[in-house]
Amino acid sequence: METTRQRIANALREEPRTASDLAAALSLPTPVVYEHLEHVSRSVADDEEPGSDGAGDEGEEFLVAPPTCRECGFDRFDDPVNDPSRCPECKCERIEEPAFVIR
Repeated sequence: METTRQRIANALREEPRTASDLAAALSLPTPVVYEHLEHVSRSVADDEEPGSDGAGDEGEEFLVAPPTCRECGFDRFDDPVNDPSRCPECKCERIEEPAFVIR
């Protein structure tokens, strides 16, 4: 039986997904998915270290398409593995969610 983090990682190996996509697919609250994504990103990074015995494929990367303001296009948020509520540039609340993938 797979853990939640393994299920998230496997889903991200298939195609890019947002936290909302993962939450719906796994029947989890979106904030919980963000917590798991932090751990999945570290696990993938640890698997890249020489001599690591992680479960992922060697040479994998956890990639993030950052959140983007739909109004002004701002995409330089401090934490890309987060769902900001408002754009720091134009204060718009129409923010496109970040998307995640493992390649």
